Amino acid sequence: MGKSLEEVHQSVSTQNKKSVFRKILAFFGPAYLVSVGYMDPGNWATDIAGGSQFGYSLLWVLLMSNLMALLLQSLSARLGIVTQRDLAQASRETYSKGINYILYFLAEIAIAACDLAEVLGMAIGINLLFDIPLIEGVLITVLDTFLLLFLINKGIRKMEAFIIVLVAIIGFSFIFEMIFAQPELDKVIYGLIPSIPTETALYIAIGIIGATVMPHNLYLHSSLVQTRKFDRSRAGIKQALKYNFIDSTIALNLAFLVNAAILILAAATFYKNGMFEVAEIQDAHQFLEPLLGNKWAPILFAVALIAAGQSSTITGTLAGQIVMEGYLNLRIQPWVRRIITRLIAITPAVIVILIYGESVTGKLLILSQVILSLQLGFAIIPLIHFVSDKSKMKGFHVSKTTQVAAWIIATIIVSLNAKLVYNEITGWLEISENPIILWLTVVPLAFFFLGLLLYIVFKPFITKAKQDIQNHSPHNLKLQFSKSESYIKKNIAVSVDFSDADEIALNSAFELGGMDAKYTLIHVVETVGAMVYGENIDDHETSIDEKLLLEYKQILSEKGFHVVTELGFGAPNKVIPAVVNKGDFDVLVMGTHGHTGFKDLIFGTTVDKLRHKISIPLLIVKK
Repeated sequence: MGKSLEEVHQSVSTQNKKSVFRKILAFFGPAYLVSVGYMDPGNWATDIAGGSQFGYSLLWVLLMSNLMALLLQSLSARLGIVTQRDLAQASRETYSKGINYILYFLAEIAIAACDLAEVLGMAIGINLLFDIPLIEGVLITVLDTFLLLFLINKGIRKMEAFIIVLVAIIGFSFIFEMIFAQPELDKVIYGLIPSIPTETALYIAIGIIGATVMPHNLYLHSSLVQTRKFDRSRAGIKQALKYNFIDSTIALNLAFLVNAAILILAAATFYKNGMFEVAEIQDAHQFLEPLLGNKWAPILFAVALIAAGQSSTITGTLAGQIVMEGYLNLRIQPWVRRIITRLIAITPAVIVILIYGESVTGKLLILSQVILSLQLGFAIIPLIHFVSDKSKMKGFHVSKTTQVAAWIIATIIVSLNAKLVYNEITGWLEISENPIILWLTVVPLAFFFLGLLLYIVFKPFITKAKQDIQNHSPHNLKLQFSKSESYIKKNIAVSVDFSDADEIALNSAFELGGMDAKYTLIHVVETVGAMVYGENIDDHETSIDEKLLLEYKQILSEKGFHVVTELGFGAPNKVIPAVVNKGDFDVLVMGTHGHTGFKDLIFGTTVDKLRHKISIPLLIVKK
């Protein structure tokens, strides 16, 4: 498997620093790139909605979210530092191919939702500051693709410096906003006491959690910490873990202060003046000057919004690259990835704005954050399992206390999401004119994802996490054949897939050819990476398949058979005919798993697709 963010992997040295301060400074940076995701425009929308509707009463949600984020991001950093794998790579090495595709799809939805918030936020900021129409502002955001490309080419330290400057702009803007707003400190402290005033407050609270604890940041952090080159001894890893925790603590607390400032600003201006329905960023900007009596308040607000959108959109793209490469082992040019991600985010934004106008952008922003929250469980739960695994973490697994705290956080998030989904679905069923459609579509989908979540939670407790691809061991093959007077087949191809179907296929081949025939064992690596890179692919699954194929050859050769191997890459129904047709074979022998009909639709069938493409007889033997 390739290195995470290979172009900047271990590009920052932390060694040979003359002072402790310089050494600590060398480790600082990744958490600041992560922290911008905690103060992106999606946060603004949920914070403004929460502050204007419920005053200071949801401040505790921000504080709780920040503590959750700090623990989860430290777990993510630990995974990357110790295992040198990001969260997506660790998932790919642990779960089956089908589960990984679903987890990848969910991660991509989360990144698209996040990018939607950033697109809208930047467009709104441009609209407020320069009076450019919102729809044109959305289209302008495509141009930041080139900024990302420029920064990544300059190195990760330059990118970190750029992000820190943008974070500083946001921070200073809100320091002045707090001076203008003059919030009531006693109510601020009272807002740190947990309470949920209404059902609507629950929706906003889940949106705040979704906007604060972001799934793509867990993938991002586990990769960014690998940009540091440090001593890989036990002491060196301990030091890296300590300095990265300090980095995370400072960066995420700064993000908390910015989020709290936005909510407090909304409470001190809109809620205080009875303007409970200010949920749109544009409305907040419009009312700041008359309510605070200062012309700089709206300007600083718009500048900070653009800075938040620009900084978080860069890190969102990096997260997209990490997720795609980690789950699919598929690398594409970063600028191509950026364009794809941005277009996916722009499309719903443009459609909604054209149909419903600019007044619904706030609701769209909050919805994007709720989608993020719904995806959180599918990123958090694998992370907790990985950092709790003694073998995977090489002795750096987290303590029982930390595991309990992490599982409590996961339970809170999943429970809140379950309640939200239940409330939403029952609400739809009550008002729908055709509830049967919802019962046949939405309800089964909800149960499917619930089942997937339960599977991810309990599988590692029941069976040991997959350390290797679960292939049929060559040493378990029961090879038996009867000697005949004469054999007519002299050159036999046998398709093997390292399942128990191989046993009957090989025994049938020996019945045709005996000891004198030449046997060619064909196996096809059919990962996405293999389909794209062909024989140039170098990943975990390919190396395992090569090893197993050689073991087959060795065992059969020791028994006196003349065996050669052929490893192909791509779709079996295309690769096997290509191998067979270029060779001088008498027959192709294939074992099948014996499923037909509906199971064929699920598992696919190579036999039906290739039998018309080969020019020699095909012997199919059922298990």
